[in-house]
Amino acid sequence: MIKLPAAPSRHRVAVWRELRKVGALSLGQGTWAVPDVPAFADGVRRAVELTERAEGQAVTLQAAGRSVEDADRLKSLFTAARSEDWTEFLSDCGKFEQEIAKEIRIGKFTLAELEEEEQSLERLRRRHRDLTARDVFGAPQAGEAVERLKRCAAVCEDYAERVFTALHHSEGDPA
Repeated sequence: MIKLPAAPSRHRVAVWRELRKVGALSLGQGTWAVPDVPAFADGVRRAVELTERAEGQAVTLQAAGRSVEDADRLKSLFTAARSEDWTEFLSDCGKFEQEIAKEIRIGKFTLAELEEEEQSLERLRRRHRDLTARDVFGAPQAGEAVERLKRCAAVCEDYAERVFTALHHSEGDPA
């Protein structure tokens, strides 16, 4: 539970960003929840530190639902939030694939473009690792995300081969 002064707002924004980054679930004004697993400990610690630096108050509690239904509801809410994250990830994978398809279509086979696409793939990999660490209950899209990331890697590898082929064979050279 977080309580921060109203001003300046940058403190509230910093704490909010940290909690969102770690995958915390907002239960209401100033009340956040994460499963009690090590993957969330550092993010919770950082949010508490940010709160205290802003002269706010933070109270961390270990809680469980009062009933099986309450516990199931929290699990369901948390999994729904991860499902949204995975859906966004899958959309980003689609954008990545479309971008490479466009570069192939227009024949843009440069090392600079390849490097940019490889950086985009690495961002997808980092995001996948982060989402996997936060998805403690196993959202339904997680399996599809693994396959989609593999496909993105294969698409990037194909593009790399095309770039190297284009760089090593100029027009008129025998292939």
